[in-house]
Amino acid sequence: MVVLTILMLVAGLVLGGCGQKKPEAPKEPEKTVIRFAHWRGEDKAAFESIIKKFEAENPTIKVEQSIEGSEKHDTKLLAEFQAKNGPDVFAVMPGARFANVVKGGWFLDISGEKFLDVVKPHLRLPGQDGGKQYAVPYQLVFNDPVYNKGIFEKYKLEPPKDWKGFLALCETLKKNGITPIIFDSEIGPGQFMNPMLMNNMPSDDALVKVQKGELKLTEDWFVTTLKQFKELNDKGYFQKDVLGTKKAGAAALFAQEKGAMLAQGSYMMASNKQANPNLKQGLLAPITVSADKMKYEGIHTATFMIAINKDSKNVEAAKKFMAFLFKPEIAAEYANATGQMLTISGVQYKTEELMEQAKWLEKKTLFQPRYMITVSEVEKAIVNSIMDVIGGMAPEKAALKAQQEVDRVIKK
Repeated sequence: MVVLTILMLVAGLVLGGCGQKKPEAPKEPEKTVIRFAHWRGEDKAAFESIIKKFEAENPTIKVEQSIEGSEKHDTKLLAEFQAKNGPDVFAVMPGARFANVVKGGWFLDISGEKFLDVVKPHLRLPGQDGGKQYAVPYQLVFNDPVYNKGIFEKYKLEPPKDWKGFLALCETLKKNGITPIIFDSEIGPGQFMNPMLMNNMPSDDALVKVQKGELKLTEDWFVTTLKQFKELNDKGYFQKDVLGTKKAGAAALFAQEKGAMLAQGSYMMASNKQANPNLKQGLLAPITVSADKMKYEGIHTATFMIAINKDSKNVEAAKKFMAFLFKPEIAAEYANATGQMLTISGVQYKTEELMEQAKWLEKKTLFQPRYMITVSEVEKAIVNSIMDVIGGMAPEKAALKAQQEVDRVIKK
């Protein structure tokens, strides 16, 4: 009897259990998806790591990277903004590209945001317009040629202090069978023009005055710069087939130690080191005048500016992500992973290349003149004049051709 009772109780429990619903699994919170668009494919892994940390702290936000080459990035960005489907957070270059986005009214005004405090006021300037902060420079770049310290040490060479010394340096390298300067046709003219112009210009804002019609490219200061480009080319101080050399090809030649200087900038130092771990690098700028007339030792650029799309449907999430990127400890992770010096105070640099760049914080440098130009056609005319001279055109003729294009733009 007792056994029967127990069996009946067990059966009841089993039957009762069958009728019960299993508890439902908790629903995943709906995520806000924001898109972060930039052009630095080499930074993909570094940003992936940072994004994982951000998403762990902000489980309701998902960040997707969108990466294109620099030229395609700019074109795609403007097209997407016009179609009202642009990225939530995006990178933009200073100068004409920044001005294009301002003109379109696509920047969110981020003036007064707390994360701006970690960037010194003078480094924020390239991202400002009309007293408003629209973008914040992330990277601090020195647009001066990178040089091979090992080669310089071997021939007991030092960075020269005047134009005569720079030519003598190049001649010594050439006589020893080393290409003095590796110069590419893709980004080289737009980079190398800045240190070549910095001490030749009659004023720091000379290119702005050209854009306004207050100075001419046919004047001595600009023609002299083109003549100096011609002198470097005619004396064989660039590698063969400059016009056929792209950025990646130039970098490969430098990493293989087939040239003493790479006419690009500090942003190349990390990838150069990756390609050749034994490479020791420094930075130098050609001083195109006599030592007593030198105003600047080099060029700096506050670049890779980060901004928020005014038409984003996820502005608060975008602000959170942007603030996260500007945390000194997160910025340090990015800097040391990518080899890029940043505008952010309190960042601890660990790599040899970044410590080398840090020395330039104490030097007298000019903000990149090319990025002071806000009209794309004017910038293109100036850059093209350098390529014309490398291609064999007389400096005076190349300057006149460029000035005629500037005049056309001004009259428009």
